[in-house]
Amino acid sequence: MLDYASFPDQRQALIKDLLRQHGRVLCVQLAAKLDVSEHTIRRDLQELANQGLCKKVYGGAVSMLTAVGDLSERIQNSGADKTRLGHAAAQLLRDGSCVFIDSGSTNMAIAKAVSMEQRLTFVTHVPAIAVELINRPLCDVILLGGKLNRRLGASVGPGTIRQLETMYFDQCLLGVCALDALEGVTALDVEDAEFKRAIVRQSSEVLIALTSDKVGAVARHKVMPCEGISTLLLDGEADDKLQAFQELHWRLIRLSTATA
Repeated sequence: MLDYASFPDQRQALIKDLLRQHGRVLCVQLAAKLDVSEHTIRRDLQELANQGLCKKVYGGAVSMLTAVGDLSERIQNSGADKTRLGHAAAQLLRDGSCVFIDSGSTNMAIAKAVSMEQRLTFVTHVPAIAVELINRPLCDVILLGGKLNRRLGASVGPGTIRQLETMYFDQCLLGVCALDALEGVTALDVEDAEFKRAIVRQSSEVLIALTSDKVGAVARHKVMPCEGISTLLLDGEADDKLQAFQELHWRLIRLSTATA
């Protein structure tokens, strides 16, 4: 058996692997597993935090999400997991509702899954999503304007928020960079986080469809606590990260990888 006390690089590599698997690690559990002191584990976590790989929290650490490509790249690289989430989320939209769709490749998958028979009013600040939805003959589409953020593929500035605040939504499909049971919903971009908070304030129901890589992680900017989420849809790969969410009172839908 490897003497982890003598090999900090191997110790930290194992911690990184556990963060990837579970999203969160606890000092007391790591100390027991690796047969080292909690002080040693805290030093390891600080080193990983200095590398931008995790965020230290009380008693341990959570995965730190790093920036990814722009929206067009993420849409192009979307896989079967987002297609499954898209179809499942589209079925939760109630006919006659006014729905806000936030930026994100999973939300684009939802837009693509909206039936030609659904009768809805959609509001979005994402031109690509608006173009997709305008093909639905029974749906009205409102596109908010403003300067486009290239990475988000959306307008998120003060002028766009002022437009948003003149409306109320029955449901919103909130785009999420990262979700942790204790830290809540977080975003990579400060303007995006502010815009998401405005969406939530104007919405009666918050729906989130999420892939497993974003569960048990945090980004830099706080959006909202988990208690504000109405419905959370997760793909089947997230099963091993759900223990920390079990006591939260929301509608949790877990999709099987066999779901069409």
